[in-house]
Amino acid sequence: MVVKFINRSEDKFFSTLRNRVDNYFKDNNISKFGDYRIWIKAFVMIGIYVGSYSLILFSGLSTGWLWLFSSFMGLTMAGIGLTVMHDACHGTFSKNNKINEFFGYTLNFLGGHSMNWKVQHNFLHHTYTNIEGMDEDITGKGILRFSPNAPKKWFHKYQPYYAWFLYGFMTVLWVTAKDFIALSKYSKNDYLKKFNTNKTKEFIILVCSKIFYYFYMAFLPLYMLDITWWQWLIGFLTVQFVAGWILAFIFQLAHVMEETKFPMPNDKDTIENAWAVHQLLTTSNFGENSRFLNWFAGGLNYQVEHHLFPGICHLHYTKISKIVKETTKEFGIPYNSQKSFASAFITHHRFLKHLGRTA
Repeated sequence: MVVKFINRSEDKFFSTLRNRVDNYFKDNNISKFGDYRIWIKAFVMIGIYVGSYSLILFSGLSTGWLWLFSSFMGLTMAGIGLTVMHDACHGTFSKNNKINEFFGYTLNFLGGHSMNWKVQHNFLHHTYTNIEGMDEDITGKGILRFSPNAPKKWFHKYQPYYAWFLYGFMTVLWVTAKDFIALSKYSKNDYLKKFNTNKTKEFIILVCSKIFYYFYMAFLPLYMLDITWWQWLIGFLTVQFVAGWILAFIFQLAHVMEETKFPMPNDKDTIENAWAVHQLLTTSNFGENSRFLNWFAGGLNYQVEHHLFPGICHLHYTKISKIVKETTKEFGIPYNSQKSFASAFITHHRFLKHLGRTA
């Protein structure tokens, strides 16, 4: 199914907004790509991840310390994804495409697959945001219900409680079976052609990436450390759960919220809104005044700006958000935003409860 958007009078909104944002960069002689600040983030996040891994492998510390550094690995695994890989895969880390491609492969280094991410996130999620059956980010595989348009099961009434545990498995699925299933699916749907690649090439990259990942994450620790298999498993799951929880909290609080919409195409496979308006209705910001979130979340607490301008590095979202807010107000279009991470967290929990109790 190919879903289309209606280009109506709302298009004037986005053309106006785009011109104003373009003028901001021209008037201030600023590049839309990353600058020295994103290189510092890359150095810090990758440095702590590799440093924590090195201390686990070579320091001879007790298992309690090993568990602590496993937590640091999980923290910076999420940080690399949010502040380095995400911009790189969107082509905004640098104006140099080779550099973007290189840092995009940090996802492969962390057990994932950058091309699958580009298809799922850059294409499906950013184009068909919150559309059931198209946006895989709101697909709960029947276990979780993230959309009022998804089928409801009797056990969904308990999802406000078990969802938080399952969120921790997000990266576990990535580093095991999900990438292989996704690559096969995207190949059958001809999505890979949109990125000028093919299944054979990506399968080789995928297999090599997984072998490398499990070599350094499983074989070396079990071979070099005086630990049992279950102690290794605790450390491995700690890395995955910390990363999974952080990533889930950032992305779920941006779309699966009380104030966001979940439109469905009509019988002509058309969404009755312009694309830009659709993005505003289906997306929400949170914690805009938090310096820590702005730094650690890679600007993804400014999800509205990211969805409207995915080709702009996250370092600029705080500035252009003022332009977006003024323009949406001028055109009478909603601008969704939660004041803090805590209020967004509560709203998301409340919405999960609502989805579990209503048809």
